[in-house]
Amino acid sequence: MKPSILILLVLLGGIVGCSIGPKPIDYGHVGCHYCSMTIVDKQHAAQIVTKKGKVYNFDAVECMMNQLKEFDESEVALFLANDFDQPGELTDATKATYLISENIPSPMGAFLSAFSEEQAAKNTLDANGGELLTWAALKKQYQD
Repeated sequence: MKPSILILLVLLGGIVGCSIGPKPIDYGHVGCHYCSMTIVDKQHAAQIVTKKGKVYNFDAVECMMNQLKEFDESEVALFLANDFDQPGELTDATKATYLISENIPSPMGAFLSAFSEEQAAKNTLDANGGELLTWAALKKQYQD
């Protein structure tokens, strides 16, 4: 193989290998970056992906929110949360609707669940009670 083709393949592999996006969470095997608990709950896990492609997994949205105090948010490319109604599916956490309901336990006891669809959050609120929050309101609550 010609050296120029080999160099091109290596560069292409580097570009593809450094893609920034959600990474599958290895449930039952990977620990939470914040509290070190093994991540098993597919309805409440969360993830941060930096602009350099580094992935931080969390067992609950509340762990991600607590960890934000230690992050330079300008370095974050993606904030992701599992959609409560679609277990294991990550959604954009900044666009999610959040429900705090004492009738829906979360791994760290904050009773916090994320929904990709606002109507799904409202339906779950109607069935379980609680309070709905936006990303901005949730961030404010965890900063105080």
